[in-house]
Amino acid sequence: MVLRLCTRRVALACAWVLAGLGGGCDNSPWPEGALRENTLYNSFDERSPRYLDPTASYSNPESVYTYQIYEPLYAYHYLKRPYELIPKTAVSVVTPYYLGKDGQRLPEDAPVAQIAESVYDIAIKPGIQYAPHPAFAKDEQGRYRYHQLTREQLGARRSPWEFEHRGTRELTAEDYEYAFKRHATPRIEAPIYAVFAEYLIGLKEYRKLVADENARLLAGLPADVRDKPFLDFRRWPLEGVKAIDRHTLRIRIKGKYPQWKYWLAMTFAAPLPWEADAFYAQPGMADASLSLNQWPVGTGPYMMTEYVQDRRHVMVRNPHFRGEKYPCEGTAEDKAAGHLADCGKTMPFVDKIVSVIVKEKVPRKEMFKQGYLDVPEIERPEWGVDFRVDVDDSDRVKELYEARGFQFPQTADINNWYIGFNWLDPVVGKGGTPEQQAKNRKLRQALSIAIDWEEGYGRIFRAKGGEAAHGPVPPGVFGSREGEPGGHNPVTHEVVGGKAQRRSIEDARRLLAEAGYPGGRNAKTGQPLVLNYDFQRALTPESRAENDWLVKQFAKIGVQLEIRATDYNQFQEKVLKGKHQIFWWGWLGDYPDAENFLFLLYGPNSKSLHEGENAANYDNPEYDKLYRQLQTLDDGPRKQEVIDAMVRIAREDAPWAWGYWPYVATANQAWVHNAKPGILIRDMARYYRVDAALRAQRVAEWNQPVWWPLVLLAAGLALLVGWARRSYAARERSTARKTGAEPAPPLAAASAD
Repeated sequence: MVLRLCTRRVALACAWVLAGLGGGCDNSPWPEGALRENTLYNSFDERSPRYLDPTASYSNPESVYTYQIYEPLYAYHYLKRPYELIPKTAVSVVTPYYLGKDGQRLPEDAPVAQIAESVYDIAIKPGIQYAPHPAFAKDEQGRYRYHQLTREQLGARRSPWEFEHRGTRELTAEDYEYAFKRHATPRIEAPIYAVFAEYLIGLKEYRKLVADENARLLAGLPADVRDKPFLDFRRWPLEGVKAIDRHTLRIRIKGKYPQWKYWLAMTFAAPLPWEADAFYAQPGMADASLSLNQWPVGTGPYMMTEYVQDRRHVMVRNPHFRGEKYPCEGTAEDKAAGHLADCGKTMPFVDKIVSVIVKEKVPRKEMFKQGYLDVPEIERPEWGVDFRVDVDDSDRVKELYEARGFQFPQTADINNWYIGFNWLDPVVGKGGTPEQQAKNRKLRQALSIAIDWEEGYGRIFRAKGGEAAHGPVPPGVFGSREGEPGGHNPVTHEVVGGKAQRRSIEDARRLLAEAGYPGGRNAKTGQPLVLNYDFQRALTPESRAENDWLVKQFAKIGVQLEIRATDYNQFQEKVLKGKHQIFWWGWLGDYPDAENFLFLLYGPNSKSLHEGENAANYDNPEYDKLYRQLQTLDDGPRKQEVIDAMVRIAREDAPWAWGYWPYVATANQAWVHNAKPGILIRDMARYYRVDAALRAQRVAEWNQPVWWPLVLLAAGLALLVGWARRSYAARERSTARKTGAEPAPPLAAASAD
């Protein structure tokens, strides 16, 4: 009986394993049947986005959400190159008219010196609706249901979708007015306030007014209070932005600034309904993680329906979205690539966008190769470059990728990576005296020579490869001299045989000695020069190799580099406080103009001092003066002269080691259509179309069960059963010999006694 029970259990275990592994289980990270749904699957790394509030959000990992949910006034044509502005919620892209100092209207070709104001009267399309949200819900009497909540009434809710009622309303010009006013808030980081305040008439004064009102509202409350009373920007007019009727917005800026139109294509110019601001200002909302940073409210094609911190985010189709037509114009390459096949069809095509955390690059690539990710990461333009390197390095990999139809379209576009020096730091920054400023400048120049970008990102780290940069202005925009004869940086390169090549390490060592650190040691104290490198990601095997390489670059001239790696959110906090020294950062162009890169070194745009985007906190009055001239200029000879002068100053001061211009290539599956790389296109998800049936078929083909381990397992289990039988029988025989027991007499004989 014991044997039979044992062998039966083993057999059942064997059957269960075989049935489980061979009868329906697979390695898919998605629920059964999910791959047949009209869903786009992608990933993110490290942590959830820090800001989804459009006033604060300016980081690329956040744009995959913000640009699908919010809608600025303008956008860029998805297919046309060079990039072309198109209206989004606006009826058209308007040309401003100019006013003189006495308010009279000036001709379009008026001299810049005569222009006191540029006025943009922008008509907004009627009938646009917000995504459903409890902030809009009203009762039978027309009162807002959820605008007077107590902490107790909020209860355990952690999502807007846990409220019974939701509503919507039409987008109006007042929502844009409210959004521009919010850039004056003292409650959150507003990275573009410095830029906007320089142009929007009255914004600086408005900020002071709002700061005073905020102080009044917070008087008597603890300094760390999370529940702050609603700061209602509707109460005070802003001179430079006004809704002149329900569907017309007037924006007035100082002087002439041709680049202003580009800012209107960014989520800083997206509408924000006051109801959402008021809703999230209620007691308990902050503690429940109910805010615009987790649960945005917009008019775009998608809305956030699932937010699991640092794990998973889901956006689904906004049921109130009006729909847009897929473009019918593009390049000859677009037609050949099939990007015009959906001409005139209504977008968005995808019903749901699922983003999950995958911290390491290798498993993300494997998930893509297995078909479980449609694109590795929506907003990152370097994944295709990485996969292209795989193809170049292995014929076997090339055959696999071609057989599976992976697509890696590549182009040149406006973006960069660089090493920055914090101008506020006493060692690598500006310096407190003229003598120290000269020494610090030579130190930065020496380090800029030592970092061999051509080696690192031209030959070693080809998966993130690109062309070494010689200044802040990328190729492909007006004013750039990159790649032209004589366009090299004379501080870091010299011309040899007609080609620019990096200066020798001897030149770098000479500059280092003149900076006061001969051989990498302080000339006065003899102590080694140790610099801190603030890296913006937690270290992974891939990034560790890059950081080790950078340490070696500094070591070539005797300088020690200490790595201080954090996750991106912590890195941002450090930079805001000005606690960084040397750092790695990059920039994806916001608009196709040199000003968008040169403003990264504009003094009043300092990140640590003014919450701008000048992360190096670089400050040079001559550069700033030229920058203000640049902002008034249209493309032409004078603009080129100003750009050239600014680049010369920046090269000499070396606030950045100029880094490189990365190649741009997306990675997408054969069933993902309309995926075209473009740095300025941030709302790309609405254009993507997924053939879910093909995906399910291909994934099933690529991930067939591997049977031979199960055969070995079954054979092993059979051997185990046989061994158990033999062992049992041997034990029974042994027991019988030891006890000397005789067989029992027949039952009938026993009865006869």
